[in-house]
Amino acid sequence: MLRLDEHEPRVFSHACVQLGATTTVMAMHRMPLSFLFLFLLLPLVHPALPGPDLDPYTVLGLSRKASPAEIKRVYKRLAKEWHPDKNKNPGAEDMFIKITKSYEVLSNEDKRTHYDRYGQLKDTQPFFPHREGFTFDQTFLHFPFKNQRDFSEHKHGLHFTHYVQRVVPESHVRPYLIKVISDWCFNCIHIEPVWTELVQELEALGVGIGVVDVGLDRRLANHLGAHRTPSILGLVSGRVSFFHYAVTKELLLQFVEELLPPRLVDKVTDHTQAQFLGSWHQLNQPHILLFDQAPSVPLLFKLAAFTHRQYVRFGYVDQSLSDTSELQKRFSINSYAATMLLFREGADKPADIIQVKQLKRPIVDDFVSNNRFLNAPRLVNQKMFDELCPVKQFHRRRKFCVLLITDEEQTLGLQAFVSFAATNCREVLRFTYVYRRLQQPLCEVLMHDAALLPPQVLILERRAEAKVLFTPVSQWNGTEEDQLHLREALLRLQADPSILKHESTLPPINNEFASMFVLRWIYALCDYLSDVIEDVLHNNWKEMMPIVSLIFSALFILFGTVIVQAISDSSDDKPLKPKPKEVPAAGPNSSRVPKRSFVEVTELTDITYISNLVRLRPGHLNIVLVLSHTSKNSLLSKFAKEVYSFSGSETLHFSFLNLDKHMQWMRALLDQAKEPIPLGREEEMDQRSEQGRDQRLNQGVVDYSGVVMALNGHKKYLCLFKPVCTGEESSKPCEEKDSSVTSRSSHSLWGPHKLDRLGLWMERLLEGSLPRYHLPVWPDIHTISPK
Repeated sequence: MLRLDEHEPRVFSHACVQLGATTTVMAMHRMPLSFLFLFLLLPLVHPALPGPDLDPYTVLGLSRKASPAEIKRVYKRLAKEWHPDKNKNPGAEDMFIKITKSYEVLSNEDKRTHYDRYGQLKDTQPFFPHREGFTFDQTFLHFPFKNQRDFSEHKHGLHFTHYVQRVVPESHVRPYLIKVISDWCFNCIHIEPVWTELVQELEALGVGIGVVDVGLDRRLANHLGAHRTPSILGLVSGRVSFFHYAVTKELLLQFVEELLPPRLVDKVTDHTQAQFLGSWHQLNQPHILLFDQAPSVPLLFKLAAFTHRQYVRFGYVDQSLSDTSELQKRFSINSYAATMLLFREGADKPADIIQVKQLKRPIVDDFVSNNRFLNAPRLVNQKMFDELCPVKQFHRRRKFCVLLITDEEQTLGLQAFVSFAATNCREVLRFTYVYRRLQQPLCEVLMHDAALLPPQVLILERRAEAKVLFTPVSQWNGTEEDQLHLREALLRLQADPSILKHESTLPPINNEFASMFVLRWIYALCDYLSDVIEDVLHNNWKEMMPIVSLIFSALFILFGTVIVQAISDSSDDKPLKPKPKEVPAAGPNSSRVPKRSFVEVTELTDITYISNLVRLRPGHLNIVLVLSHTSKNSLLSKFAKEVYSFSGSETLHFSFLNLDKHMQWMRALLDQAKEPIPLGREEEMDQRSEQGRDQRLNQGVVDYSGVVMALNGHKKYLCLFKPVCTGEESSKPCEEKDSSVTSRSSHSLWGPHKLDRLGLWMERLLEGSLPRYHLPVWPDIHTISPK
């Protein structure tokens, strides 16, 4: 006994190719020369082999979903157009033959199914098997140990196109059991006896069977998610489910039964029979009761209920239970044969009955197909309208519909209409009704065109998809007179259909069961969750690894966040220890913490002028301190302390300029500024007077020591720091100190305190909030060279 689970060793197709190629090479060495010649000639002969003669769908210009009526209509039109007696075109005879042959294929169900599945006509089989590839061992070397496919596997073979176009749509009314196999799969041979016996039983029950060969259609195998062979899976309503247990007939039958949705068949007893049979008006469906001796619902009845669930409601009565004896006595049920009763509007007497000793699927299908609708069903959607009142196609197939437009409160008139329909319903005449509140657009069109008032009875015939011919009969209250008028109108219609004198275009029928979409969505969600749980329990680890990895990653992030938050909360509760006094920390705009315990300050001379200013890289600034011989030591020490916290930045360079040596360069810098640069109190008083400024510069009365300039060599601008009096060493007030700024001897009194606010100025500099003074060019180098 073989078990299909995750421990099954995989069988790869490339191993088959490798072994086949090795055997082929060995066989070629032993071949006579004549066989070798035939082998070399084979590629020239193979293209001439017969293939598919024609594509009947292309010849007739139809899609693969065309109905038999559409095929017949198109054939008649093309046959008249291309008949050799009417068409004098030289190729008319050949075209007429192709049209006739195409119609013969598509009008025959077996030939059409064969062509849709294999892509070839049934009477023109090619010499080679229908495979995607062509190998040498398919023609000459048929090894006895290679797994040869029998006729049943070729009969049930699936290809991707056939699966998408036919199998998936059919899976909404018919479950499919699909087996995935490959060459050199020895486990496929082991399960073959069980599979063959199971197929014979399931086909009789109406289950679709499919076989996918990985070597022929790997695309379909990947689409189904079959990553190993053999694999068995089920397909219901387009949803794929894998079989993960031991391959036995009993477990496979149970697997097929579990594929079906729940609540297909109701268990009916003496206590629930009134509720079950009385729900015809709410569900708008006939009801079928099956009486049998089995304790559980037979699989055949469940499959039939799945196929016809859109039209009929199914119930099952177990005759072996004591609480079903009243039902059996009421309807005189034979306990030795399976009995099916069909109920329409009335629950007292069945409308149809069938008793068979052995229930078979064709019998059930025929019984249900002949009783799909009530005597007078309510129009609830467009699909029902198309089936009850089809569009007229031929004169002999005309169908008329008697439509009652009423309100929900008028129950007596509706009951009389249903009783009239039960006694007068024929194959060409169907009865139906609508509620004006639920189908308001339809009722407005019909009643407005004929100026009618509800409740009203009309007789109509559909001539096109939305075009109808109709005639009003009379208002309907269910009286004998109303029934007489309707009976006379039906007799006149049978004699002369031209009494339908009104013509109108109908809007689409509203779907009255659309409100049940939420319930269907909930059911679909439950099915999806069950599939996910099943995949988690049975799928192999390679397929589940991405999902498992995602789950564990989310859990790791969640628990990590909780742990980090707990640690941070515990650290906040601890008392803070006093920290030792350290070097002032870097400001909020500094780029990094200083790496060294000192500040490197270079002198701006003719040697460092080019590198530290003119060719300074973009984005870099040179912070230059202006000093003199007398104030050099005190100002440099204070300057280093103030800028130490900013010395970790790679874009800042620090220099000093000696006024005793480079006063000429300082004057040239001030002269070339585009706007006046205010320096000191005298400059503020006379900042617009160029002559006054030049006079003070020539006299040398202005002391610039303590001024700091941020020079941007690339963009040619500077930012200026002016000395500010904040110290307490001098006994003079700040006004007196400002007034004595022209005296060079005053630097000994408050010189170091000129840079007290340099740190704040540096922060504003890095923020970009300082005014900038632009220069057209930097002063020449000779101006910085001392004379």
